[in-house]
This record gives sequence, structure tokens and C-alpha cells, in this order.
Amino acid sequence: MIFAFGVGLLVAAFSYRWLIDPQPREERQRQESVVLESRGLLQDIIASGQLEIVDPLSPDRKVGKVYVYPATAGWEVSGYYRRGDTDLWHPYLLSLDENLALLHLKISDQDQALIDRGTSDTHLEVVP
Repeated sequence: MIFAFGVGLLVAAFSYRWLIDPQPREERQRQESVVLESRGLLQDIIASGQLEIVDPLSPDRKVGKVYVYPATAGWEVSGYYRRGDTDLWHPYLLSLDENLALLHLKISDQDQALIDRGTSDTHLEVVP
């Protein structure tokens, strides 16, 4: 009985510390802002009207796994996009610096306009 009481107190203490710790919430808010910024950048670069995007804020396990994680230069966000229901899902990996400016975008797409743009834009890598 004393052991159960001691374990209960330990669990309560750790739960309390976990609940009042602001660091996980701050990290989550930062990740959300990174993903929202990456959506805007992706939309601007692809520039094909309405995009359906699967990313860490709107995951879809049927499409694939998506990530947002801190990197040495800033952040990296992976996901998928498509232009409509008839289009295939195109994977992407977007690298951002600490100020959420685009460092590099690697996508897999067959769109000739994107392939041509990728040859002249150092920030864009298109893999057909």
C-alpha cells in the first residue's frame, strides 16, 4: 500500500510538471507557423491555381508520411501535393532558414513548366 501511494505521488508529480511545461506548446506553435509558411511558398512556386496539400498539419496516411523538423540551417518540411483529383500525388521536401525564407525545394513532378523553371532557379530542384 505504501508502494502504491509512492508510485501514485510520483505519477502525479510528473504529470503536473508535464502539464505546466510551456516548451512543448511553444515548439508546436513554431512548427505550425513553419508549416503554414511552407504552404504559402509551395503555392507561390507551383502557381497552378488550387493545390491540395498533405503536410504535417493535414496528414493523410493513405498518401504517405509527412514531417516537419528542425535542421542545421533552419527547418525542413516534407509532404505531398496535387493539382486536382485526377492528378497524382507529388512528393516535396522544402528547406527553410531560421527566418522561414526558402533555401531549397525538391519536388517530383512531370510538369514541363516546372522542369524548365527548375533549370534556371537555384532554389528549385524538379525530379521528373
